Amino acid sequence: MIITKAGRRMFPAMRVKISGLDPHQQYYIAMDIVPVDNKRYRYVYHSSKWMVAGNADSPVPPRVYIHPDSPASGETWMRQVISFDKLKLTNNELDDQGHIILHSMHKYQPRVHVIRKDCGDDLSPIKPVPSGEGVKAFSFPETVFTTVTAYQNQQITRLKIDRNPFAKGFRDSGRNRMGLEALVESYAFWRPSLRTLTFEDIPGIPKQECRDLKTDYIFPKLDNLVCRQTKLS
Repeated sequence: MIITKAGRRMFPAMRVKISGLDPHQQYYIAMDIVPVDNKRYRYVYHSSKWMVAGNADSPVPPRVYIHPDSPASGETWMRQVISFDKLKLTNNELDDQGHIILHSMHKYQPRVHVIRKDCGDDLSPIKPVPSGEGVKAFSFPETVFTTVTAYQNQQITRLKIDRNPFAKGFRDSGRNRMGLEALVESYAFWRPSLRTLTFEDIPGIPKQECRDLKTDYIFPKLDNLVCRQTKLS
């Protein structure tokens, strides 16, 4: 994922579908991005792999992207696909534009937060997301990404230029697209399955196990509050 001093839109953008909310209750929807580990990485060209290059850099100031439709009723959130396509990433630690600040060559995990309005009094773009009753966090393992200031893999460069609506100026209109379509099909993250998110148990709510038939992954499913990821393309 490209990050720049001026701020770059995250592409592919996160999109989620939420169900099980109280239709009449007001909620904030927010996203933060947290480190996956305490390592710094480098790309090894001859083996086309990412390898650990040392310890992570010092933590950056916390930033939270609050969805611009917040707050809204549960009914409003549940009838739409919630997109974070306006979120921008930067490596400028002095950024004053509200962009998410990240280090280059580190691995990160986006988290989506559903926050009941009465629990969002302390919600701020420059503070950690509040915790406690009325706040739930969701994350998807397939959305982990590595930050870079320039793409390390030419295939990823071609794929993103071809698919990113903000990269039209880089496209060659005469390019044979068949090769690109085959390339897209070779990357699993373009075909994510619609799946239920795993998160901590909520007291008083019964749960049951559910199996993802594609991955054979067993995860708990809550009867009333479910967050699913939609396809990125």
